[in-house]
Amino acid sequence: MRAVIQKSFGGPEVLEVVERDRPKPLAGEVLVKVHASAVNPVDVAVRSGAFPLLGEPPFGVGWDISGVVEEAGPGAGFEPGDEVYGMPLFPRAATGYAEYVLAPSGQLARKPASLDHVHAAAIPLAALTAWQGLVREAGVKEGDRVLIHRAAGGVGHFAVQIAKARGAHVIALASESRHDFVRGLGADEVIDYRTTDFTEAVKDADVVLDSTAQGDLSLGVVRPGGVLISILEHHDAELAARVEAAGRRFAGVSVEPDGAALEAIAELVDAGVISPYVQETFPLEKAGEAHELVGSGRVQGKIVLTV
Repeated sequence: MRAVIQKSFGGPEVLEVVERDRPKPLAGEVLVKVHASAVNPVDVAVRSGAFPLLGEPPFGVGWDISGVVEEAGPGAGFEPGDEVYGMPLFPRAATGYAEYVLAPSGQLARKPASLDHVHAAAIPLAALTAWQGLVREAGVKEGDRVLIHRAAGGVGHFAVQIAKARGAHVIALASESRHDFVRGLGADEVIDYRTTDFTEAVKDADVVLDSTAQGDLSLGVVRPGGVLISILEHHDAELAARVEAAGRRFAGVSVEPDGAALEAIAELVDAGVISPYVQETFPLEKAGEAHELVGSGRVQGKIVLTV
């Protein structure tokens, strides 16, 4: 099978397509014939060495996949022919940019029936990050005021839709050129973070989803008893202590595979409540170009590789 690996840290050019043996599923595992794999900012950070999650190369980055079960081990929750999607093995290597990926069946879910594989692959890592923060950790409910950073990005555009689906009043931070897009996702208020100080414009938020490592600034807009969700500073014990000392709750989110949450998300997708946005697709052989675009920080929604 073809797979994209890297033998050293570096720029997008270190990604190369190689031939590897197709893995065999063990008990509780499935082998997925991948149709599409999304590229996330964490992939770029791991590839460059800025976030050495997988240790030293060689390894293959990529986690988000959508495809069809090719083989199923004993006791697996799926059968050959089932269409599935997920984010298997994170934070261990899954080598998601490949023709076949091995995954524990409990970390996958049935692909939303209303989506093709490209759009389904765009969901798992970003939507699970938003879901685990807003639903599992913060318990966002009807009437909550929720502030979302980078609302037009991968995590952000799902977060807006998830919060809105739970009845929240959504305040979104995005550049002016993305305001129509974010309003279309359901945001009630949209603020241009480049021209407006959000700490002056927003007060008494029940929940803030911070994906920008601005935890101390975000803390200033959370009401007493509210929740600050941090994605990039999730291991910052000092920030957590400051948040708790201020009478707010800190929730650090490091995304993890969750088949049950993916099932719930798929139901919302098929009900027309959540819709992934894919800005552009690239063939597997152009994974480096996809990384270059994601690394620019100018992506609206998601970038997906077709396999």
